[in-house]
Amino acid sequence: MTATLQAPATAPELRRRHVAAVVACHFTAAFAALGLPPYLPQLLPTLGDPHATWAGALYVVPTAATALSAPLWGRLADRYGRKRLLLRAQLGLAVAFLLASQVQTVTALAATLALQGLLGGTFAATGAYLAAGLSGPRLAKALTAAQASARAALAVAPTAAGLLATHVDVRGMYAIAALGPLVAAGLTLALPEPRPATTTAERAGPLSGSGPVPSIRLLCMLEAAFVLATVVTFPYLLPVVQAAWPTAGPALAGALFALPHVCYLLAAPLVMPRLDPIRGLTAAFALVALGAAAHPAAVTWASPTLLVTGRLLLGAGLTYGLVALAKLTARAATAHPPGRLFGTVEAWSKGGAVAAGLSASVLAGLSGPAAPALFGAVIAAFSVSFILRSSR
Repeated sequence: MTATLQAPATAPELRRRHVAAVVACHFTAAFAALGLPPYLPQLLPTLGDPHATWAGALYVVPTAATALSAPLWGRLADRYGRKRLLLRAQLGLAVAFLLASQVQTVTALAATLALQGLLGGTFAATGAYLAAGLSGPRLAKALTAAQASARAALAVAPTAAGLLATHVDVRGMYAIAALGPLVAAGLTLALPEPRPATTTAERAGPLSGSGPVPSIRLLCMLEAAFVLATVVTFPYLLPVVQAAWPTAGPALAGALFALPHVCYLLAAPLVMPRLDPIRGLTAAFALVALGAAAHPAAVTWASPTLLVTGRLLLGAGLTYGLVALAKLTARAATAHPPGRLFGTVEAWSKGGAVAAGLSASVLAGLSGPAAPALFGAVIAAFSVSFILRSSR
C-alpha cells in the first residue's frame, strides 16, 4: 500500500497545558453526552411512550447524526479555523441539551437528539485542533489522552447521572448537562489558534514499514471494524453477566462493564511509547476476538472465571487497538488536512457504532444476549486476516 506524505504542519506547537485543557474540555463534553442515554427509558413514559419502546432507536440517533455531519464540520474547520469549530461543537452540544430539557413529545426528543449529533462531534473537533498544533509522537500521545478522557467519562458518567437522578428528573438532568460543554467552551476561548498547514507531497512506503502513512480509506476501515467488534459487545452485557454469574449484583455487573475501560486508562500510558501500530492493531483484534468469544462460552458453562477473563482480554484489546489507531492517525495527519481527516474518521467510527447497536439488537433477538459478542469475535478475527494480508 502507498499513501501521499506531506511535511508536518507549520503551526505553533501546543504546550502541555494547552493539551491538558483540550483533554479536560473533551471529558466535560463527553461526560454529559455519555451519562444521560441510559436514562432514556425513564424519560419516555413521561412523553407518551409508557413502555419505552423507542429507547433503543433513540439511543443511536445522536451517533447516526454525527456520522452524517462530521465530514462537513471537518472541512469547515480546515477552512475557518479549528478553534472556532471546536467552540461550535461545544456550544452546539449545550444548545441541544437545553432543548432536550424542554421536550414534551417523543418526536421532539428525537429531533433534539438528532440535533445533538448534528451540532456536536466534539471528538473530531478535538482531534483536528490537536493535529493542527502537534505532530508525531506528541500528537499520538495527545490523541490517546483524549480517548482516555472519553473512556473515563464512559465509566463514570452513568453512575454520576444515577446519583443525580435521585434528586432531579431526566429533563432536569439534560439542563444541568448543558453546563458541561458551556464550561468547556469557556476554557477553549483561552486556547491559541494553530495556523493552517501549508505542505508538500512525497511518497510513502508500504504499510508494514517503520514509519508508513495509511490512507484515509484504510484508516477509516480499520476504525470502523474496531468500533464494530468492540461496541457490539456492550449493549447486552448485563444479561450475559446474569446468565454466566447468577449471584452477581448490579454493582458487580457495572464493574464488569467498566473493566475494559479501566484497563485502557491504566495501561495506555505504558503501552504508548513502545507499541508498533500495525503489530499492535493486529494483536488488538486477536485479543478482542478471544475476549468476545469468551462471553458466550461463559454463558454456556455458567463460568464467572471465563467472563472475567473475557473482560480482561477485551480490555487488553481495547488498549492496544486504541493506542495503535491513535498512532496511525497521527501518521495520517502528516498527509491530510486535520479537519478533513478527523471528520471522515469520526464519521466511519460513528457508523461502526450504529452498525454495532443495530446488529446487537437483531442478533440478541434471534439467538440470545451472548450472540452479539460472538459476532464481534468473528469481525475481529476477519480483521486480523485483513491486516496480515495488507501488510505483506
